[in-house]
Amino acid sequence: MTATPIAPRIDRAEARILAEEEFRRFAELTASLTDDEWKRPTDCTGWDVRKVALHILGSGDAQASVREFVRQFRRGRPLNKEIDSHHWVDGINELQIRERSHLTNEELVAALTAVGPKAVDGRWRTPVPMRYLPVPFGPPIGWAPLKYLLDVGFTRDVWAHRIDISVAIDRPMVATADHDGRLVADIVAEWAALHGDPFELVLEGPAGGKFSQETGGERVEMDAFDFVRVLAGRLPGTGVLRHPLPL
Repeated sequence: MTATPIAPRIDRAEARILAEEEFRRFAELTASLTDDEWKRPTDCTGWDVRKVALHILGSGDAQASVREFVRQFRRGRPLNKEIDSHHWVDGINELQIRERSHLTNEELVAALTAVGPKAVDGRWRTPVPMRYLPVPFGPPIGWAPLKYLLDVGFTRDVWAHRIDISVAIDRPMVATADHDGRLVADIVAEWAALHGDPFELVLEGPAGGKFSQETGGERVEMDAFDFVRVLAGRLPGTGVLRHPLPL
């Protein structure tokens, strides 16, 4: 495995290609699920595979339409009190799942297949002034412009949940260096800039690589997807891995 410097961040043109491909891969995975696999619990508390997929569909619908995004925001936030959550996005996620729970698995797969292109088009039609509206993402990101969510945040969400489903059904993650490896490299770049600690990171698998920041830091060797799961809080992390990056 060759050493890889901290990669340049994903630009908007590349972000669109990655977004389109990730929606396609997610829909393809759900189309392959058995009746039993839809019911498997995931690392997301209270969510089985089906609920993860319902969330992704609801999120895709919101990405496709500003009106739907605003509607979900307004109707979802009051649910935070009901579900005992204090992050504004949790109520929206709950609304997405509830409103689509009537779908059969076959209808859900069809809807996921259709929503990807619409979601990406919607994100890329967002007017420039709106792209720079500040949004509270919480620590360690803090406030960031909406374009952070539109360009990479939504794509990472779909991708992280594809990892969740792959783990839940005990199947190897379908991964390639040009897609999954690029997402991992971008996450490493952001994570490294946020915490600033020196490290040497050896990530294994098709999405992996070797990354470092400064010298004399902790050396970590692990599977690339396990690294992502640690940063996202799905697995515990110590040392330099104590620094999270919610996805």
